[in-house]
Amino acid sequence: MVKTHKENRIGYITLNRPEKRNALGPEMVKGLSEAFDFFSDDEEVKLIVLKAEGKAFCAGADLAYLKDLQSYTFEENLEDSRRLMELFTKIYEYPKVVIAQVQGHAIAGGCGLMTVCDFAFSVPEALFGYTEVRIGFVPALVSVFLNEQIGGAKTQELLLHGGLIEAHQAKAYGLVNEIYSPDELESQVDSFAQELIEKNSTNSMSQTKALLRQLNREERNKNLQDAAKLNAEVRAHPDCVHGISSFLEKKKPQW
Repeated sequence: MVKTHKENRIGYITLNRPEKRNALGPEMVKGLSEAFDFFSDDEEVKLIVLKAEGKAFCAGADLAYLKDLQSYTFEENLEDSRRLMELFTKIYEYPKVVIAQVQGHAIAGGCGLMTVCDFAFSVPEALFGYTEVRIGFVPALVSVFLNEQIGGAKTQELLLHGGLIEAHQAKAYGLVNEIYSPDELESQVDSFAQELIEKNSTNSMSQTKALLRQLNREERNKNLQDAAKLNAEVRAHPDCVHGISSFLEKKKPQW
């Protein structure tokens, strides 16, 4: 589900489940975590490009996973939620710069995955959104990172509305750095990455990122633990059960 290779001092981590729109499940989360660990101490790799195969970057949780959630105990849901929390935190605090190369839609947890990267470059056709409230769920984990990245007002608008936005809106919100055509995206990401590699000190980038992540770390970590617990609790709420069932049955939930 996750491929890795390195070239020209770039470590590439590729979501490789295109038939499921690179949906997040326990195996994908585990694979991503292991891939970031794989490159962490590799001195030949100066930065990471996170990309995906297929039409979607990442469509959030997969259907089978959503169905399984309904039968999880609170403890199982909490453990599962913490695994995603640990992945997001690992990327957010990763010692190397992480660039998201977004060739398609990034939705819910997939948009969260992009959010915790340091830079994001997208195609014009991509849609973005934190759609959890529309299936009775709460975007608890991503709220912590998103609020820190783009501010409270924009975070509130995106999370409470729950709709999808286009790439130009995502750029205006600060979710995306630049937008390129599908034909240009890969070369433009490579050009940007090579600029960082050639012009910037490895240690300086690592220390600067560490300095930024040190700000509010204690509060962030507490908020993430609270978010993971809320995430697990909400999964058992009747609204979430109804929302997920409706989603799986392709019905409109009745709120």
